[in-house]
Amino acid sequence: MNDAERLRHDPAIRWVVGGNAAQGCAASPSQMGRFETRWLATAANVSALTDLSGYWIDLVHSRRPPRGIVLDMDSSVSPIHGEQELSFWNGHYQCTCYHQLFVFNQFGDLERCALRPGNVHSADGWEDVLKPVILRYRGKVWRISPPSPFRASTNTWRPKHIKYAIRLPANQVLQNRIGYLLKRPVGRPPNEVRRYYATFTYQAASWSKPRRVIAKVEWHPGELYPRVGFIVTNMSRPAERVVAFYNKRGTAEQWIKEGKGAIKWTRLSCRTFAANAVRLQLHALAYNLGNFLRTLATPESIKDWSLTSLKEKLIKIGAKVISHGRSIAFQMAEVAIPRQMFQEILRLIAELRPKPPPAPA
Repeated sequence: MNDAERLRHDPAIRWVVGGNAAQGCAASPSQMGRFETRWLATAANVSALTDLSGYWIDLVHSRRPPRGIVLDMDSSVSPIHGEQELSFWNGHYQCTCYHQLFVFNQFGDLERCALRPGNVHSADGWEDVLKPVILRYRGKVWRISPPSPFRASTNTWRPKHIKYAIRLPANQVLQNRIGYLLKRPVGRPPNEVRRYYATFTYQAASWSKPRRVIAKVEWHPGELYPRVGFIVTNMSRPAERVVAFYNKRGTAEQWIKEGKGAIKWTRLSCRTFAANAVRLQLHALAYNLGNFLRTLATPESIKDWSLTSLKEKLIKIGAKVISHGRSIAFQMAEVAIPRQMFQEILRLIAELRPKPPPAPA
């Protein structure tokens, strides 16, 4: 929406849109605004947009079947500078904001996201976001690692085929179980970090049965007290490997930063909450398109490029559109992407198309 007036006259955009736009111009900002805030903001359309990312990811997995799925859930904020509906002050982030919730897989694809009021807890409504993803992967999923502060107090979302590792808030009962590890070791402290692990069973009041809990205690040089963390899991692997698995969850923060930097999904300036929810889902689709391009259709030499680099060096580049009687030619500048690399990208994209059915004998 912020660039609609400029893009409606852009030759490449007009030819992509097609129809009357090819010879005239694309939709005006007012037309785009009505489409976004009036038509897409209905409950049915918001629900369809929310499900669309998962449908796209299923299509990608049909072309690139994964051996397993690791889901990573995290929350983030979009600072608000107006009077948007349901934007509130968040004491933790020290700003007026919306408080989104995201679920990524290990490939960086955004499986599902939700816009929430700014004053909700980080775990508020997490089941409504995570459960649909789990149902899509029923029978396929291998392991899931929701990070803190998502509570491990419910039992409804844990089928037996899903492996999980969830951080537990510390309490006095848990502290007492590892009291022997919380005593400062005797002797001169070494210069390296000392780590100790403990495994035991624990049952919270809201749990239906006891579960395996792993405790990690770290003594850092120069610190008087240890760093303590608890993880509840159904994995049978050694404690060190469970902790290593859980620590991989931090990649969601990197992908959220990419979404903020490259896709600008913090631009939620509509007046109503429903319209801003639509805008977040549109940003999510744009993020997934960029990530699909990076993971499926880029040569090895640029596989590690960020979405910002892909946008600035591959998509937002100078070009000249030449119209002939039977064809349209796009002449693009060879600045960051040479011709051979661009041809390789087009070849990889072409390979993603489904193969036509064989001709009848």
